[in-house]
Amino acid sequence: KKKHKERERMAPQPLVKKPIVKKRTTPWKRWQWHRHAKLNQRITWRRPKGIDSCFRRRFKGKGKLVNIGYGSNKQTRHLLPNGFKKYPVSNPQDLEVLLMQNRKYCVEIAKGVSSRKRAAIVQRAAQLNLRVTNGQARLNTEENE
Repeated sequence: KKKHKERERMAPQPLVKKPIVKKRTTPWKRWQWHRHAKLNQRITWRRPKGIDSCFRRRFKGKGKLVNIGYGSNKQTRHLLPNGFKKYPVSNPQDLEVLLMQNRKYCVEIAKGVSSRKRAAIVQRAAQLNLRVTNGQARLNTEENE
């Protein structure tokens, strides 16, 4: 536990920690999505294009249309709650790009990376003082226990 606390204390902190404000957190729903069973699985936004569409013409009580005003703040766009931006990595050589950016980006190991390569990535990230979001994944082997 002592080593874990030291590692946590040594982890890099984000350069600027701004509060992330989302103008809208509910997903955008397609017009008449409830009428189609196949749309209930995953509701994806499509702009209404009908000439008589009350939704497209923005009638009262018909829901909101997507527009640029709902966009996120440029400085906090793509930020994780820890204040870093995600950088996907699939081998240890990918970490060299972040040598000078360890206060802006954190490493996320890709899904299909093997446990041996994961261990190498985590080790190299510790040397470069990079934060790894999913560093403990697939590393619980009999050797470590």
